[in-house]
Amino acid sequence: MPVKGVSRVGGLGTAAVLSGTVATAVVLTSCGTSNSSAPDQPSRAAPSQSPSHAAPSRSSTTPSKSATPSKRPAPSVSASLPAPGKLHLPPLHADFDYQIGGAYSPPAGVRIVSRDRTASPAPGLYNICYVNAFQAQPDERASWPADLLLRDADGEVVVDEDWGEALLDIRTAAKRQRVAARVNRWIDGCAAKGFDAVEPDNYDSYTRSDDLLTANDATAFIALLSRHAHARHLAIAQKNTVELAGLRKKLGLDFAIAEECAEYDECGEYAKAFADRVIVIEYSDSGLRKARSGFAGRLSIVRRDVDVSTPGSADYVRKVR
Repeated sequence: MPVKGVSRVGGLGTAAVLSGTVATAVVLTSCGTSNSSAPDQPSRAAPSQSPSHAAPSRSSTTPSKSATPSKRPAPSVSASLPAPGKLHLPPLHADFDYQIGGAYSPPAGVRIVSRDRTASPAPGLYNICYVNAFQAQPDERASWPADLLLRDADGEVVVDEDWGEALLDIRTAAKRQRVAARVNRWIDGCAAKGFDAVEPDNYDSYTRSDDLLTANDATAFIALLSRHAHARHLAIAQKNTVELAGLRKKLGLDFAIAEECAEYDECGEYAKAFADRVIVIEYSDSGLRKARSGFAGRLSIVRRDVDVSTPGSADYVRKVR
């Protein structure tokens, strides 16, 4: 999702704590039974519904990062996930289309497409399945158990104000298990439909949690999702969160989807961590020019409109040059 109106601060914790949480996540099974019997809801609204539901997760007008963000050394982990079986990884520097706001016939030349989990894969292409894994969208919030919504000291639900999404409470191993059980059912649905990979969004939700969540919580949770995705023979993307890119091998993350990395001078960090297997989405012409000037021929780069709308919409933008 595009950059949000919260600065990237806090949450990294200590290497020792992260090692313990990730090691715990690795030994836990991620496909247990959820305590919620509520039906699963779509992860994105249909194109005809409110654009705020179909929009990506950051707002280009309220960036969460400064133009020169401070860099912290990435914490280390002591336990690696088991090597996945044979996975189908996205092709390098291939033409990409971001369709999480609604599926449509991909333009000529497109080889990779990302669509919402409620959509079907595009025949003959590499298909990525979008799931909102760390936050509850407004139309889904009521279906989540109340104790799995992150709450502050006053008992109020912590909300990502840019998108009206409640943050999910992944502070304990038990809660991570329960949240993962539901998200993993969505991942199962992606696999059943024939998607090649999964894109769990809002990995960086800890930066919007008023310091209630940490990077340790996020990495322990993404490890559960990675383990499950690989068990379903799906590759898994790291979505944004450049400060944790150095942990990607330990966490089992196969490629990156980076929004506005050129705008914020981060594409090189993703390219190094993921050996150029990076999909770049920019939301401005200047961002597209900058991405192409540095990484054309290396990374998959597209410019989309912030609402990720469909052709025919007044807001629709898709450019590759």
